[in-house]
Amino acid sequence: MNITNSVVLLTGANRGLGRALLDALLDRGAQRVYAVARDPLTVTGLDERVVPIRLNLTAAGDIAGAPVQAPDVDLLVNNAGTSRFAGPLAADRESLAEEIATNYLGTVDLIRAFTPVIDSVGGGAIVNVLSLLALASSPSMAGYSASKAALHSYTQAIRPELRRRGIAVHGVYPGGIDTDMLAGYDVPKAVPRMVAEEILDGIIADHDDIFPDPTAREMSMVWRTDPKSFELAFSGEAQ
Repeated sequence: MNITNSVVLLTGANRGLGRALLDALLDRGAQRVYAVARDPLTVTGLDERVVPIRLNLTAAGDIAGAPVQAPDVDLLVNNAGTSRFAGPLAADRESLAEEIATNYLGTVDLIRAFTPVIDSVGGGAIVNVLSLLALASSPSMAGYSASKAALHSYTQAIRPELRRRGIAVHGVYPGGIDTDMLAGYDVPKAVPRMVAEEILDGIIADHDDIFPDPTAREMSMVWRTDPKSFELAFSGEAQ
């Protein structure tokens, strides 16, 4: 898919990777970007091509009304997400439910809401920003890992049907990114704008699976050739 003249709906557009994606989309000539955030007033300093939209992924009414506000979308970028850092036995049920509701169920609902829109304009693409943790769990982010694994599975499930309808489905699997989510954690972190550019390159190249940073690309080779070693790399256990 060509980014130039695309009409994009981007969730989590106000900060971190989302803001980097917004800037990159504009620089590459997107015709319009519906910039989704819980508080649209936080989407600031932008040109007339940006249309802020208030949307909470856990609010069914917000999702149902979004296609009315953005009826011409041909590129849906599901970037918004939440994470609670807690282990598999310590995480409280409310935190786990919030991660699943936002990262999986809300995103699924948004995909279902916008698939007819993308269909109606002649096709396009859906991009799900996942994580390497969709492919192997980190005990310290057990709920987040599970929610992203669920969305990874859903991404695979919808790809064949939507491809027949002229809608490409891309899964994005970054490693650590230098955003608020990982603030204070001593792990390799990629620059958000670099990750954003690699994501857009992957969309243009029509890659089903996009590994948009050096850590992601290195670990993707391990995932493909030695899945158990990939699992152990995130578990903290020695092989």
